[in-house]
Amino acid sequence: MQNEYGEFVDLYMQQKCSASNLIIGAKDHASIQVNVAKVDKATSRLNGQFKMYAICGAHSDDSILQLVKCDGIVSKNF
Repeated sequence: MQNEYGEFVDLYMQQKCSASNLIIGAKDHASIQVNVAKVDKATSRLNGQFKMYAICGAHSDDSILQLVKCDGIVSKNF
């Protein structure tokens, strides 16, 4: 991609792991990014908002569960 000055620039933006706060490398093929939709409690419909989680490394299922519990998306006693 080119910027307004005609220079070629990369669009890569580094991300941090939501669970461990480590930087996810560009060649990390074991990392995932998950968007969890927020739901209106009264109507049980999507409200157009979501929460993004970037996870790297092992135990990603446990990390996602702990993060959604802390954010109040899933009940604490799930």
